[in-house]
Amino acid sequence: MRNSGVLIFGSLCALHGNGGLSMTEQKISSNLVNKDATSEARELMKYLAERYGKGVLSGQQDYGNLNWINENTGRKPAVIGFDLMDYSPSRTERGAISQEIRDAIAWHQQGGIVTLCWHWNAPANLINEPGKEWWRGFYTDATTYDLASALAHPESEEYTLLIRDIDAIAVHLQELKEAGVPVLFRPLHEAEGGWFWWGAKGPEPAKQLYRLMYDQLVNKYELGNLIWVWNSEKPDWYPGDDVVDIVSVDVYPEAGDHSPLAKRYENLRELVNDSKIIALAENGSIPDPKQMKEQDVHWSWFCTWTGEFLQGGNHNTVAYLKEVYNSEEVITLDQLPKWSWR
Repeated sequence: MRNSGVLIFGSLCALHGNGGLSMTEQKISSNLVNKDATSEARELMKYLAERYGKGVLSGQQDYGNLNWINENTGRKPAVIGFDLMDYSPSRTERGAISQEIRDAIAWHQQGGIVTLCWHWNAPANLINEPGKEWWRGFYTDATTYDLASALAHPESEEYTLLIRDIDAIAVHLQELKEAGVPVLFRPLHEAEGGWFWWGAKGPEPAKQLYRLMYDQLVNKYELGNLIWVWNSEKPDWYPGDDVVDIVSVDVYPEAGDHSPLAKRYENLRELVNDSKIIALAENGSIPDPKQMKEQDVHWSWFCTWTGEFLQGGNHNTVAYLKEVYNSEEVITLDQLPKWSWR
């Protein structure tokens, strides 16, 4: 049932303690936090809200894996993950090049859904020594860049470079907007882990940076094609309902563990009081769609990481991938709607 942009559906959820079941009501809003969102972003968000709880969208990081998945499962994922990493100024000035935006537009033109993360190379102070090379500059241990200090001193060069980087990324996000591409945008991912520089100084600087990025990209650059995906389950890291459309988490279980990750899902439900769509933004082993349905774990989409997690045979066997991609509970590219932009 929908009412004023809110999708309401019942969910059987395990009670903590006695293992019984309780019918609860989830009120999932299809409204975007950016009131000036593009029609394409609104259409995608409406679809995600209406499909929520009725199956999980299949997803895969890295466009280059598309043919392999199709050859081994007979299907293509609904969602492809792209990375803005090599558009980071501290990488481009060292010769990095990227075709991620080109590939994202190509995927959009096939009817697929685009999600973007950003392994943001630190704006400055890269250590660049063996084991801490410049191209590892998004890791905390490969840079001495101090986010808290930069944010506390907006007159500093460190702050200026922070804004420079956001400006640089805005150019490429604008390319996607001009091509009519709505984007599930997931900046500052895994901040709470501390292994990336944007999370190294704790929750307050990370939240401040997220809100700064939102202000720059939405209010300055008017990028209404972005659907904002937060990527942490801890309450003290949450930047606020007013700047988040979807909440998500990245989970890498033991190889071959296909449990539905119910506890992680429940953490996110509690974080947003059942008011927002919840996604498994990155995963290793794919949760079993049947168990997800049985336990009422409603991940909007999963997005398997690349390399060994897809093709190694330990986290997901080819037989299991084929089973997942052909499950009645899993949505693939051919099952997506005919979007208005096609």
